[in-house]
Amino acid sequence: MTQEQQQTPEPLPDTAATAAQDAATAAAAEPAAAEAPSAPSAREAELEAETAKLKDQLLRAVAETENVRRRLEQQAEDRAKYAVSSFAKDVLPVADNLRRALDNIPVEARENDPMAQKLVEGIELTERGLLAVFERFGIKRIESVGERFDPNFHQAMMEVDDVSKTAGTVVLEMQTGYTIHGRLLREAMVGVSKGGPKPQPGDAGIDTQA
Repeated sequence: MTQEQQQTPEPLPDTAATAAQDAATAAAAEPAAAEAPSAPSAREAELEAETAKLKDQLLRAVAETENVRRRLEQQAEDRAKYAVSSFAKDVLPVADNLRRALDNIPVEARENDPMAQKLVEGIELTERGLLAVFERFGIKRIESVGERFDPNFHQAMMEVDDVSKTAGTVVLEMQTGYTIHGRLLREAMVGVSKGGPKPQPGDAGIDTQA
């Protein structure tokens, strides 16, 4: 056998198999690269922090603007409600005088004197008209007699011995009080009972020291 016959030829590499293996290796490496994103740069972190800060400032500005709007609306509403307060205070003595005029007409004259009866009718008509105007503007009388003394609406002018009433009960009204839309316009001047049972701890609106 010759030397040429004894040499065995080397097998050629399988190019198709090699290409398939390289493709599989690359495909396996791609998900790994996608799962590990690169960390944000310092500039990106700075921009995110600045964005968050601006967003917070915007929200605060919007909230403050809303609060200012509400305050202005409330002030405008209050001005509309209480614009007549000064005028109403000046008119209250007229209501007082009408009531005094009625109280000073004797019962006998009301019953027997035609002139007195007409006078009473005229005064009562005028008083009702005035109170109707008061009502239209939110002005109301403070009901005092028989109520517990309330320093927010009553001014105690005297104390009256009355053992039948709980101490601190209004038993006498010397001047009618008024409110305008629930706010005190003029306090009522009253006499308060003393000597009766003491008020219970749960009773509200009582100041026996007044």
